[in-house]
Amino acid sequence: MEPAVANHLATLDYVVIVAYLVVTAGIGGWTARRQTTTAEYFVANRRIPAFAVGFAIMATTISSVTFVAIPGSVFARNWWQMGYMATALLVLVFVVRWVVPFYRRVVRMSAYEYLETRFGYAARLYGSAGFILVRVADLGFTLYLTAVAVEVMAGWSIHSVVIGIGLFTLLYTLVGGIEGAIWTSVMQGVFLIGGAILILAVVLFTPAGGPAAVLRVAWEGGKFNLGDFSWGWRTLYFEQATAWLFLLAGLMHFGRMYATEQSMVQRYLVARSDDDARRGALIGVLTTVPVWFAFALVGACLWGFYQAAALPVPPEVASRPDTILPYFVATRLPAGLVGLILASLLAAAMSSVSADLNSVATVATQDYFARALPGTSDRVRLLFGRAAVAVGGLLATSAALALTLTRSTAAYEVVVISVSVIAGGMLGLFGLGFLTRRATRKGAYAGIVACLLFVAWATATGPLRVDLGLNFRMNSLLIGIISHFVLFGVGYAASLVLGGQQPALAGLTVWDRPRHVGDVEPVPASGGG
Repeated sequence: MEPAVANHLATLDYVVIVAYLVVTAGIGGWTARRQTTTAEYFVANRRIPAFAVGFAIMATTISSVTFVAIPGSVFARNWWQMGYMATALLVLVFVVRWVVPFYRRVVRMSAYEYLETRFGYAARLYGSAGFILVRVADLGFTLYLTAVAVEVMAGWSIHSVVIGIGLFTLLYTLVGGIEGAIWTSVMQGVFLIGGAILILAVVLFTPAGGPAAVLRVAWEGGKFNLGDFSWGWRTLYFEQATAWLFLLAGLMHFGRMYATEQSMVQRYLVARSDDDARRGALIGVLTTVPVWFAFALVGACLWGFYQAAALPVPPEVASRPDTILPYFVATRLPAGLVGLILASLLAAAMSSVSADLNSVATVATQDYFARALPGTSDRVRLLFGRAAVAVGGLLATSAALALTLTRSTAAYEVVVISVSVIAGGMLGLFGLGFLTRRATRKGAYAGIVACLLFVAWATATGPLRVDLGLNFRMNSLLIGIISHFVLFGVGYAASLVLGGQQPALAGLTVWDRPRHVGDVEPVPASGGG
């Protein structure tokens, strides 16, 4: 089904978009001159100030999913996602207090160096492989959703948009390294926040009656409902996607993201001090959550706008809620402002893609190439890292092109479930190492095997509907959630029963923090397993 497109871009819109692209390319070129070592390319020699770290964290978290899928989901349903999103604030307390300084002590560039130190190289491979799979899939979805929105607003070919955004982002990331990604994130974050405020103002003040009318209609239409908070056997069994399930899913998702994922850990590492890293994490999450709520408010108000103004929504837009915000922008905003919103959308996508491409390249270089070939020079590793950025960008672009064939209307829910499944107990593995002193290498490997078996069985008999007699019939979101507990529980029990190898635990658990930062040396890229 072709999207409804009201008008094409005016000259002024093109001027705004080109200006944005030129500034982005200029920042990438400006930072390129310092990208001569892997320390510069992957962690910016740990010299980034707190405010830039915060914007980088926000930009890494917010993408076109926020810009397009959240308003579309609220327009079609309600605020069910907001409880899920708000759990990031609870996770923040643990991250700032323990996680940020921990990683700055024990790893050099990759979060998964810790897993090797604690449990051996196989654990490091498990963590890094899962991260790469999750990021490439998520980047493909980000590019796809961005292209859908641009297609509606500008009338451009969706395939051309995917290729154009993918290659442009790949190029400035390839040249500018992590420092280029971070400083473009600062500029892109300003565009993103400005775009949200502009859209909200137009939605609220355009129809007769102004904000009061729009908000009243949206409230009466149930658009601010947070979901089903009922409690009973069906809730405990989690057959239904209740608000309680989304709260639990949010805690697991953001716990995994902020405490284990390379894309976040790398942001902590680039800060010039522990205090800057902590402040950066605070700034990042405390700006991200309000932006999420702002776009959820946009979705509710869009529904109220069309109801209050008695304006019809084309059937092809109503059947694909992800296109409602782009359709509104294309039909209701004047020339110049459409280009500004489009630049904001591109900023949301590019900032997320750029940051993740560098993180994927860091993992590929440190956890695979440098670990397999410890005698290689830093110059060779830097060349490999740049090549990994290119390969990652091409894979993400290919995944986005494949998604254009599906045109899924339930894209956001599919991605939430898919990412939680692919993550495969990663939070449980980090928790096993960080929260316990009894966990051993044998126990961790037993937990990983049990987790993989559980995820394979639950995915096959649940979402894929393969009948094995004993089938997983709970909500699919629970596959990813339970996997963390399976890995942690089996891993801990197996450690007690089987025993096995343990490293010196100084600085490696929450109970064994060193007295001084220098007490634990970071793991070298070629560390033994």
